[in-house]
Amino acid sequence: MALKQSLASNNSILLPFFSLFTSFSTLVCCALPALFVSLGMGASLVGLVSAVPQLVWVSEHKTFVFATSFLMLLFSSMMQYRARNLPCPIDPKLARACTVGRIWSKRITLFSIGIWMIGAGFAFLPKLLKL
Repeated sequence: MALKQSLASNNSILLPFFSLFTSFSTLVCCALPALFVSLGMGASLVGLVSAVPQLVWVSEHKTFVFATSFLMLLFSSMMQYRARNLPCPIDPKLARACTVGRIWSKRITLFSIGIWMIGAGFAFLPKLLKL
């Protein structure tokens, strides 16, 4: 029982970080280039793409990147929802760490969802509106 609770606690902290990294990839793929170009920094974007050519792959496969990051965010949110009523340890220090970990986990997930929505807006909204 204690091992299962420990694993659930570790998953509830690790999954939001993974979802944060996948949502940042959507931001880098679509929102960052649009921001650079709209601010007149196209040359900076070209320099960034020449320094990190993997950005082109991410942009070309944005549907896959967004789908993967959406699934990670969904899985992270489901795990947090499942773990919301799990008991924290009796020891006051561990209980406080457990509570703080849950709060930060929720914040990171919400931040990741916000980043994902910004990236999705830049990636797919112009196509949907035919801009």
